Amino acid sequence: MNRHLKELIELSKLDKAIDSFTPQIESANKKLNKAQKKIDKAQAEYDELETSIKENETKIASFEEQISMLNEQLNANAKKFKEISSEKELKALSLEEDIAKEKLTFANEEIERLQEINETKKELLEEQNAQIDSAKEEFETVNQEVSSTLSDIETKKGELFAKRESMSRNLEQKVLSFYEKIRIWAGNSAVVPVKKQACYGCYMKLNDKTYSEIIKADEIVNCPHCGRILYIENEA
Repeated sequence: MNRHLKELIELSKLDKAIDSFTPQIESANKKLNKAQKKIDKAQAEYDELETSIKENETKIASFEEQISMLNEQLNANAKKFKEISSEKELKALSLEEDIAKEKLTFANEEIERLQEINETKKELLEEQNAQIDSAKEEFETVNQEVSSTLSDIETKKGELFAKRESMSRNLEQKVLSFYEKIRIWAGNSAVVPVKKQACYGCYMKLNDKTYSEIIKADEIVNCPHCGRILYIENEA
């Protein structure tokens, strides 16, 4: 087999091995992102509860202010009752007092209702805080696992890169450049085997002349259909 062809087959295998780590890296990062999203979701729910409690507290404060004003109004009306001189004034003041009392009752009921809601939400807040802590602990465990995995991958990739660098230096630059140009568009299928007289890059059948040249392996042969470098696998 042509020496350069052998070298390109080995180089192609190295490139495939290097790129084979990409799905593992993506999977590890995906796992870490999933753990982070769990924290973010728990935190978002916690923040939503906290915001809701604060909004209710603002409403309670508003109702308390309203109660204070209504009580002042009722006290003022009590004084006015002593000064009433006509039935018309009495009816108007009585109506005003009834409305104030209704508002007072409503305000007190709303305060009680909102306080009950806040008590429930404060309990949920504690539970949510526990979930955040749990999610953070899980993240730390996953982070350590992912960091170990990525470190191991980087070590292995480094070894393969060093081997590739050494092999690239020993290759004729013209041959290396030829391979790299094909790899730009073909990726890790720049060098592919021939099986059943077909290119295993584009899966097109090869004519007898081309197939005969590939079997001889005296020269580097490209697929006439797609341009990939071809070889007979058992010869490699």
